[in-house]
Amino acid sequence: MDADVLIVGAGPAGLSAAAELRRIGVERVLVADREAEPGGVPRHSWHTGYGLRDLRRVLSGPAYARALTGAADRAGADIRTASTVTEISGTKATITSPRGVETVQAAAVLLATGCRERPRAARLVPGDRTSGVMTTGELQQRVYLGGEKLSGRALVVGAEHVSFSAAVTLAHAGARVVALVTEHERQQSYAAFRAAAALRWRIPVWTSTRVRSVAGADGRLREVELAQMRTGTTRFVPCDILVFSADWIPDHALARAARLTIDPGTRGPAVDTALATSADGVFAAGNLVHAAETADVAALSGRHAARQIAAYLGGRRAAGWRVPVEVESPLLWISPNAVADGTPPPLGRFTLRAAGFGPPGRLEARQDGRLLGRSRPQRLIPGRAAHLPGSWLGGVDPAGGPVRVRSTGAIKRA
Repeated sequence: MDADVLIVGAGPAGLSAAAELRRIGVERVLVADREAEPGGVPRHSWHTGYGLRDLRRVLSGPAYARALTGAADRAGADIRTASTVTEISGTKATITSPRGVETVQAAAVLLATGCRERPRAARLVPGDRTSGVMTTGELQQRVYLGGEKLSGRALVVGAEHVSFSAAVTLAHAGARVVALVTEHERQQSYAAFRAAAALRWRIPVWTSTRVRSVAGADGRLREVELAQMRTGTTRFVPCDILVFSADWIPDHALARAARLTIDPGTRGPAVDTALATSADGVFAAGNLVHAAETADVAALSGRHAARQIAAYLGGRRAAGWRVPVEVESPLLWISPNAVADGTPPPLGRFTLRAAGFGPPGRLEARQDGRLLGRSRPQRLIPGRAAHLPGSWLGGVDPAGGPVRVRSTGAIKRA
């Protein structure tokens, strides 16, 4: 089986890329996704707020997933669900599905496999193996797709946007949320989210607090040991449900197996401003390269990748110069990680993350000590995106050293 473009992942980035590729004239666009239905995470995220930047309207998660699926389908993309891409070698892929094992030879590949929350095991939280411990993604699937009701006391680990969404989902399912717990000195979401949780459900946020262990009885969760990081004191909180939220990691297994260069900061495939990876003809977009941004930002990243892929297929993206973009501590990472031929990044800006809270400061881009550009003052918050406009790309010297980005504000680590 042949395709002009194979897209791995039918979430916002993959579906938006598929629709855009067909719109600009790419004929054979195949989208493969291992889930039973296309749409990605928004399918089981029932809160509103989706689609503002890409569709210019506000939708619930399921409605947004249907809108993107419908657009890609009407555009003529071939969307195949229950189809797992098990191997990629260059632009050749192996797909396993109920139809059997197939080999796809594509002219270009777009990886749009998204990201996931790190589960308890990956966070090295010791204790008993019990039921009732899950991530937000599992919680939403059980409640919104499976119609499961939950009862008892629940604790949410994390205090980012998605953490408050997890608290709402738990309340919807019938559980009583005891608190949100974060190791940081304060919550990382919008103040409005914090106020709504406090007023509507009386949910407190316990800051500077770490989960030390999990205890159960008869296979069920019974209590969680918490440590107050400032004082070192511990306490045991009885609960029946423990939800680990945020702490995102790109779903990079396929990229690693394909031996793509992995950026040590984002932990996803390294990409330049055209979203091209280290392998010729292989691109990556969405939350695989910047875990985790909102769905509409991921969708616009997919559109950007589609335009760059079309240029590649048309021979308009011959191998050119590429300059790495690096960050200085305490910034954690930047995406994209390189400048390609002066091509602007998605949305015309670079996305960054910081290790801790900081006062309003500017982000500066320098090459060989020469100032290229800087951002407006912005406050740095862990788990929240900071942005550096790409208006300085015209000043990059193709023969110079890496572009280095630093913050002028003093960041306080958690």
